[in-house]
Amino acid sequence: MSAIWLGFSTSASAETGEGEDETAFIMHHVKDSHVWHFATFGSTHVTLPLPVIIYSPDRGFEFYSSSDFVDPETHEFGVEHEGYYIDDHDKLKAVDESRSFVDLSITKNVAMMFIVLAVLLFLLLSTSAFYRKNPKSAPKGIASFIEPIVVFVRDEIALPNIGPRYKQFTPYLLTLFFFIWAGNLLGLVPGAANLSGNISVTLTLAVITFLITNFNGNREYWRHVFATPGVPWPLLFIIVPVEFIGLFTKPFALTVRLFVAITAGHIVILSFIGLIFVFESLAVGVASTLMVIFINIIELLVATIQAYVFTLFSAMYIGSAIADHSYAHDH
Repeated sequence: MSAIWLGFSTSASAETGEGEDETAFIMHHVKDSHVWHFATFGSTHVTLPLPVIIYSPDRGFEFYSSSDFVDPETHEFGVEHEGYYIDDHDKLKAVDESRSFVDLSITKNVAMMFIVLAVLLFLLLSTSAFYRKNPKSAPKGIASFIEPIVVFVRDEIALPNIGPRYKQFTPYLLTLFFFIWAGNLLGLVPGAANLSGNISVTLTLAVITFLITNFNGNREYWRHVFATPGVPWPLLFIIVPVEFIGLFTKPFALTVRLFVAITAGHIVILSFIGLIFVFESLAVGVASTLMVIFINIIELLVATIQAYVFTLFSAMYIGSAIADHSYAHDH
């Protein structure tokens, strides 16, 4: 990994310079990292070192900066510091391989998550404050932007797919939609982190949906899984394993769908940018720039669609788990 540290620095070669593996260049910007690279101007890179937080049974908590693990001359990871180093794949490791520790560092994606949460808190708390002060007024400002989205998620996603108990799960669905949507949109800003393209993030969201779905599943839901009604008993030996596996394929599909859609968009954009440095041609540069603009516009649509799809399927899974005629009067 070739990167420049501590604000503005320079190096002998640009990050996409001659001999640089273009695939490595793309993956470096898509993957998580212990340093946040914002921009490159010729041989000068603008970066932000991030906190490295380590917990080990023998030392407890330790706090460093990612710049502590960088060679000041080559600007590359690999320097040993207090018994640790960051390898070429941006993984924190102990010099003594027998030592056990937990990496709790604030990486680029974690920092991006904090930014997304801060933006959402500002927008949603501002909307809430407006309605507390003006309970009978028409929405204005931020509230006029947030209210239609809340109403859409409630009336078009939660109510038709969950049914009478939709109010119980609407706050979770709203949290899902706003978090994924904001993460997708902010991830398109040049220099931003690929939050929704991190499979750990999408897996965590899918696992939360999985837990909410199955912890709220009623008797009919579990009976359908382990004793499917209306099926001849010999076929239960086939149907039951399929239904049981289906419990896990649903969150797997949620995880992969969002991860692949967002990551693919970033890779396509970076690939067109990389063509400019590969061919060093004015014609290719103009064509690639136009394609990047076009793909970015498409990605704005994809960012919204993926937030909608993840929220919609979560509502469908929850609705199928709690569906029961006995809830007809439970409103």
